[in-house]
Amino acid sequence: MESLLIVAAIAASFMGIGISLNLLIKKQPVNHRRVSIRHFIVLIFVYANVMVGFGVLYIALELLGVHVLKESDGLQTDSFLHLVEDVLYFSAVTLLTVGYGDITPQGVGRWIAMIQALIGYLLPAAFVVTTFFHHDERPSKYPERL
Repeated sequence: MESLLIVAAIAASFMGIGISLNLLIKKQPVNHRRVSIRHFIVLIFVYANVMVGFGVLYIALELLGVHVLKESDGLQTDSFLHLVEDVLYFSAVTLLTVGYGDITPQGVGRWIAMIQALIGYLLPAAFVVTTFFHHDERPSKYPERL
């Protein structure tokens, strides 16, 4: 019975997320659409690309012996897959400006994390600005007469 409730809660969670995204993208007046599926997918790909790009930078520095991240019980570099998991997790948490604190940057990693957090902070604003600029640049159906 308990596992059935857990599965129902997970299903309800995914349904809620799906409905929210559907409302964001689809439930807008056709003539005044501000968010398109294309813009939303581009935003997701941009976030993923930045997250993976910074993750690769953190991995490369760790493999070169420049310790840029410190986990509370020590960053696990004995397994490459665990290292990938740790740096991608840290990269996502930093990009999304959550910052749990279980993995912390050190040395030059602090500067890299600051740049990544700034990019993560500015991406939503850039998304909104480009969405409105693209909306305003669409040619009018009825051009003005001179």
